[in-house]
Amino acid sequence: QKSIRPDPTMKLFAVVLSLFAASASAFVPAPMTSSKAVTAVNMAAAEELYIDENRRFVMNLILLGSAGVTVGALGIPYILFFVPPGSGGGAGGSPAKDALGNDIFAAEYLASKPVGDRSLAQGLKGDATYLIIKEDKTLETYGLNAVCTHLGCVVPWSTAANKFQCPCHGSQYAPTGAVVRGPAPLPLALAHCDTDEASGKILFSPWTETDFRTGGKGWWN
Repeated sequence: QKSIRPDPTMKLFAVVLSLFAASASAFVPAPMTSSKAVTAVNMAAAEELYIDENRRFVMNLILLGSAGVTVGALGIPYILFFVPPGSGGGAGGSPAKDALGNDIFAAEYLASKPVGDRSLAQGLKGDATYLIIKEDKTLETYGLNAVCTHLGCVVPWSTAANKFQCPCHGSQYAPTGAVVRGPAPLPLALAHCDTDEASGKILFSPWTETDFRTGGKGWWN
């Protein structure tokens, strides 16, 4: 039986055809992304960035506002503590108050106190301050801060000794608050004492003038 051999020409033709097909497929252009899709993606990214910027701005405002409120709440009372309620004598001072926090009215107070009386009232910044009744049954034009200038004890008035005597370390002060005996280094602080004509209340206001007992500037200013 005679065997059939493949035709070399046909075999060569098949090889050439397969090479041509492979090379042709290499030149097929890659699929292109739609320009509309790219634009949509870019717009979405820009919108997201815009939203993030708005959120960041709002958060910054919230943080800034919170910080401002906190600083104001802490700082304003501290600053006001050093601002005197009034300046000089006369109206515009702080009402003198009794032990219960009630305003003291001059007419009632004078009617209830004897000549020469020195009783405590709440004065400037709540400090214990002496009201002084003069010989003519009127209020002295100044009040005396009762805080001892040595170590801060409240100094009582001794009617028998006619002076202020500190029970803590023995300091003594004249009726005007001037130092009579140490260890207190300075006189008792002064405050203006007046009567408000409209309301009849006793008012305290800061003493910013010369200290008449020493001839110099008041140490409390």
